[in-house]
Amino acid sequence: MASSCKYISVHPDNPQARLLEQVVDILKKGGVIAYPTESGYALGCLLDIKDGADRIRQIRQLDEKHELTLMCRDLSNLSEYAKVGNTQFRYLKNHLPGPYTFILPASREVPKRLQAPKRKTIGLRVTPNIVTNTLLSYFDKPLLTATLIPQGESQPMTDGWTIQEEYSHCLDAVLDGGFSGFEPTTIIDFTEEEPVLVRQGQGEFIE
Repeated sequence: MASSCKYISVHPDNPQARLLEQVVDILKKGGVIAYPTESGYALGCLLDIKDGADRIRQIRQLDEKHELTLMCRDLSNLSEYAKVGNTQFRYLKNHLPGPYTFILPASREVPKRLQAPKRKTIGLRVTPNIVTNTLLSYFDKPLLTATLIPQGESQPMTDGWTIQEEYSHCLDAVLDGGFSGFEPTTIIDFTEEEPVLVRQGQGEFIE
């Protein structure tokens, strides 16, 4: 895809269905989009799009070792793609949706090409962003995703129109849901019984 990038601006609190359906159509055709989260805009495509991960890595200039994340619509969707025990489930239930990325053992639903090679783990998120949650409600599967941080920068992009101006040559759509936050998610490794803080971000870490 990426012959022309569609710019679709929706209301941040009440996104219009007819506009979101245009984004749904682009994703179903294999497109890569930029979309809002609580911690900056992110790049995303449907999980089963074979070249999607490659395109996201190209745009971000990431190597193959960089783990991508799955953006899930809710906790039940997340537990399809990760092995979640009772301890993890209770902890996740108390923290999601929220500004967290959890590293968990990947289930069989996650293609091997997307798992961390030796650890067989995957990063998972559930965003409180209304626009993105509404978009995800159209799909059974999560979005494969990475935060949109320009090369050489440390902060993610927070404005849809600027993304359209700078990245329209390599995206299929920009879903503008208004200004997003820029402080990163808190990353928690939950591959064992106890949660381990990997990166402190917006979310408060409670052991």
